[in-house]
Amino acid sequence: MSPYERNIMAVSHEIKSQLAKLLATEDLVVEHKNVETACFNVHTRVLTLPMWDGATNQVYDMLVAHEVGHALYTPDRDWIEEYKISPQFVNVVEDVRIEKLMKRRYAGISKTFYRGYNELSDNDFFGVECEDVSKMNLADRVNLHFKIGNFVDIPFGEDVEMPIVRMIEECETFDDVLLASEALYKYCKEQMDTETKTDMDSLESQSSSSSEEPGDDSMQQPGETDDSETSDKDDADLDTPSYEQEDKNTTQAGETNQEPEVNTMDALNDAIKELTSNGGIENVYIELPKLNLDDIIVSNKRIHEECDEHWENPHDPSIFDFADSEFLKFKKSAQKEVNYLVKEFECRKSASSYARATVSRTGVLDCSKLHTYKYNEDLFKKVTTLSDGKNHGLVFVLDWSGSMGNVMLDTLKQLFNLVWFCKKVGIPFEVYAFTNEYPLINQKSGIRELSYQKKEGLMCVGEYFSLMNILTHNVSSKVMEHQMKNIFRLGYYFSRYALYPIPIGMGLSGTPLNEAMISLHQIIPQFKKTNNVEKVQCVVLTDGEGYCPKYHREIQRSWEHEPFIGLGSIGPNCFLRDRKTGNTYSLNGDWGMMTDTLLTNLRDKFIDTNFIGIRVLEGRDANPFIRRYCDYDQYSKMEKLQTEWKKQKSFAIKNSGYHSYIALSATALGNESEFEVEESASKTQIKKSFMKSLKNKKMNKKILNEFIELVA
Repeated sequence: MSPYERNIMAVSHEIKSQLAKLLATEDLVVEHKNVETACFNVHTRVLTLPMWDGATNQVYDMLVAHEVGHALYTPDRDWIEEYKISPQFVNVVEDVRIEKLMKRRYAGISKTFYRGYNELSDNDFFGVECEDVSKMNLADRVNLHFKIGNFVDIPFGEDVEMPIVRMIEECETFDDVLLASEALYKYCKEQMDTETKTDMDSLESQSSSSSEEPGDDSMQQPGETDDSETSDKDDADLDTPSYEQEDKNTTQAGETNQEPEVNTMDALNDAIKELTSNGGIENVYIELPKLNLDDIIVSNKRIHEECDEHWENPHDPSIFDFADSEFLKFKKSAQKEVNYLVKEFECRKSASSYARATVSRTGVLDCSKLHTYKYNEDLFKKVTTLSDGKNHGLVFVLDWSGSMGNVMLDTLKQLFNLVWFCKKVGIPFEVYAFTNEYPLINQKSGIRELSYQKKEGLMCVGEYFSLMNILTHNVSSKVMEHQMKNIFRLGYYFSRYALYPIPIGMGLSGTPLNEAMISLHQIIPQFKKTNNVEKVQCVVLTDGEGYCPKYHREIQRSWEHEPFIGLGSIGPNCFLRDRKTGNTYSLNGDWGMMTDTLLTNLRDKFIDTNFIGIRVLEGRDANPFIRRYCDYDQYSKMEKLQTEWKKQKSFAIKNSGYHSYIALSATALGNESEFEVEESASKTQIKKSFMKSLKNKKMNKKILNEFIELVA
């Protein structure tokens, strides 16, 4: 089987899992695994379904609906000791009850059962094609009647059998099922005993009559021995059971010790087992760990204390002159535009507020309109109600990887514009840089520990993953400016190859992007609670993909008694499961799409959060990036994005995982050309230069402009 086929199969399983969850309407966990029969754990609420890959869509839906019925209505109860009934009989009656209740709960599901059982009947899943149905025991006929009775005529006796059938049909509770099962079992047992006794009587009669027939001893030739007689007798003893042997299977009352069976149920179960996949591919269900933020977040205070200590007494104080002067120059140039955008934001916010305004009559007469009563029906005062907007907050996640080095300074300038804007309009914010370079170490042991308790089925978050809280709103304007200067020095070091050293652990590293996405499950609710905000704008800026994480799994080695928690690779048979939302997501083994899957999970979980992606692209990376989010038949969409890229060096993709995924040119990002023209320039040249300047300014405020659109 190809990886593509496995992926299609896996996705199909999860579609059926979602069907099961929808039918259950509860916090039900559905798993497809290599098992022969379905089972339900009432304590963990886990419904395990076989992978019925050989089933058609109609049969699959019917089987799923049937098992959900058991999960919803069949109680976890030990009844065998009390009733001493064969579980087969209880299952026959319980099947009738749970399917009736499912049809009552979902009117449309009757068609699912009808079509599914019709297909099973056509393919002889019950093994009755060559059988005389009328000679089957009552349990078999009941099983057939309630499952395929629409397609096969099932006879019942009116005097005794029909009351039992009606009793089964009217079962509403599991106690009713047990009573009806007991009645069904007793009847089948009595019928079996009667038939067995009749057969025994017939056999005894035949044996007696054969002993009275004249023998052929007179035909024996002289000289022959009695060996033949002995031999014939021995053969008879082997082929025909003696009365002594028969007595072992009977009681004194003439009842047999044999139990009645439901052969149609056995045939159905065997046939369904044939539908299960034998490819040996086990689905793996993975959950996200709950991270301890104190273990992974390097505090804002600690970051800047280490910067200040490291740069406190440089051997040459002038080594920072270029970086610090560039920072002051940038701050001065940015302030005017940020102030302008603040005013624009306030105007947009006011316009949006009044657009949401509602006007209603008060019931109080407007005396100034009374003279118009002859031609005006609206004589009442009106009141305008302005709906309150939601409080917003910003969480910014910055890629601190080695590939960001050349554009880090320009990226930080975009970030600073956004931070200054939030500070001026009173929007709380936190800025994190993800890295696996910062040495968060347990001071006692000297070993970095995991920020969660590892166990089977959890996605792995690397032990060296950290989030550096480089900027925060919880400081004064003076302190924030000092912190910005520290961060600017770091960006200047990476982008301009400055000669001064940087603090240990703050160098650029790998790209633990996916780990950062996982940490947002704890960061976002904590941020909302701490700052009392209703809506969060989460901006993630990166220039590449995160590497695919692994997951924890139990590994049993032959030479060890106990299994240990090792690591497994995520493949096409792996699924991300979120118990809180009840959703399951195919991970499909594509590491490039891992982040999109994690983001989709975040969007489903935090509906009041906008996730905005900023992707810094080199020119050669634009077309592959566009093709990744455009199907091969979406030529018009692809051409439109390519045109935008050529003209504006940017474009936006909607609902890729992010609500909006903005691509920015790495070259255009650092372009800060001013409006400059030569003295002898013509009007056309002046206009062209002016438009170019405006375009560059707009590009350099791209992130801020997008943020204003969302918040206003």
